Amino acid sequence: MATIKASCIQMNITQCSKEQNIEKALLMANNAIGSGARIIVLPEVFSTGFCYKGLESVAETSVSQRVEEYPTIERLLQFSKVHDCVLIGSIIEKKMENYDTIKYHNLGFCIESGNLAGVYRKTHLYGMEKIHFSRGEKILPIKLERSGITIGLQICFELRFPEISRKLALAGADILVTVAEFANPKATQWKALASARAIENQVPHIACNRVGTAPLASYFGNSMMINAWGNIKAEAGEDECFITGEIDTDETKRIRGKVSLFDDRQLDLY
Repeated sequence: MATIKASCIQMNITQCSKEQNIEKALLMANNAIGSGARIIVLPEVFSTGFCYKGLESVAETSVSQRVEEYPTIERLLQFSKVHDCVLIGSIIEKKMENYDTIKYHNLGFCIESGNLAGVYRKTHLYGMEKIHFSRGEKILPIKLERSGITIGLQICFELRFPEISRKLALAGADILVTVAEFANPKATQWKALASARAIENQVPHIACNRVGTAPLASYFGNSMMINAWGNIKAEAGEDECFITGEIDTDETKRIRGKVSLFDDRQLDLY
């Protein structure tokens, strides 16, 4: 597939109010689909924010511990099936490791046309996440079988680590997707890092941030859709909205043919 329309849902997240946040996200996603979007990207922990005080009650789990049976994921699966779309984002997960060990994760997900394409547990934790969450153990892209597109998903703080996006690109990611709660006063860093990840890997990048306030931070938005040259094709301000743009997955081949960045790496030196 050469081009596909995608949207980022830039929303204010009400702390710990799962039902309210999900309803808002799905309403905005429905409007984005009306604009022609096939891929919908939601912010980091979009359904709850970083609800540390209520972690036990808001974290997603199920008796079987199959991600497909987490209540919020079930709702997203149904929405994706009805609208034949892709949903990408992250939620808080509660996982029983054994009879007496519970681990919480920042769980990234990719859903395609009613099926769970894959998950990614955040590997690079920031701030209070280090106290409350366990880190993931794998960095692998997620294949969307129906679309034939491979997603390189990373979560917020991970935007600062070029090793992550490079690993995803080398593993075949056609699109980098960053879901985030990047806070003030780091808007300049956000913009520079998001563009750099696209430029240095020669792949499109959807960088989806939230807006609004939480108990310990405020958020500037500035979600972006960036092409494989590093040009910003769509950009949001600081208000709730969704942005939509076309992603050209064939552009990577053309750009890599002109600028042989990957072929010119000197692997014996680093």
